[in-house]
Amino acid sequence: MTAGSKGGGSGVAAAKAAAAGPRTVLITGVSRGLGRALALELARRGHAVVGCGRSADHVRSLQAEIATPARHFLTVADVRSDSNMAELAKAVVEKKQVPDIIVNNAGTINKNNKTWSVPAEEFDTVVDTNIKGTANVLRHFIPLMIEKKHGIIVNLSSGWGRSAAAEVAPYCASKWAIEGLTRSLAKELPPGLAAIALSPGVVNTDMLNSCFGSSAALYQSTEQWAPKAATMILSLTLDDNGSSLTV
Repeated sequence: MTAGSKGGGSGVAAAKAAAAGPRTVLITGVSRGLGRALALELARRGHAVVGCGRSADHVRSLQAEIATPARHFLTVADVRSDSNMAELAKAVVEKKQVPDIIVNNAGTINKNNKTWSVPAEEFDTVVDTNIKGTANVLRHFIPLMIEKKHGIIVNLSSGWGRSAAAEVAPYCASKWAIEGLTRSLAKELPPGLAAIALSPGVVNTDMLNSCFGSSAALYQSTEQWAPKAATMILSLTLDDNGSSLTV
């Protein structure tokens, strides 16, 4: 297991990513924030995006904006629902769009609060989305990748999955869980597959705004982040299996 940013220089990484040719990338939480920005960037580069989000309006908005919409499969589905993920997996097989790369991006955060003051329902939502939602995706999509004998799995972690902060204990706990889950998964995968825990860095999203308030505007936008993230994700290899990396 390694930690840190993936080396090699952005120019070299971009060249390697481009040389590998078009890929099909599954992105959960595709309709907002990091997921939306990454989907638009990947589509602009000629890759096919399979994406799901909970809001039909947001999914339709992305469909209207994304390059070459007919190439992609964007749908309403909730990672918290195991049956939703089973249906999504069945659909991608029928559409012959089994992903080469999975980006488990869907996530949420609790409102700033002392651990003992976080309502049970709110704590459950964080765990159900960030941990169990990721597991639901893996349960139904890893067998498809095993059948293809190749695949890269990217589980979005956080700086707070490797450190901690006050008043976001449920979120920190969920991202520490993603780090552990990914390292265990990496030991289980057969040849041809790899799992990586990827921290996006600090990006101005609704979730960051929830924690930082107006200070979130001081950080990079999703549009600034997406090209770097896309290049890095596309350049991941089997040698990165079990790594904890940062964009």
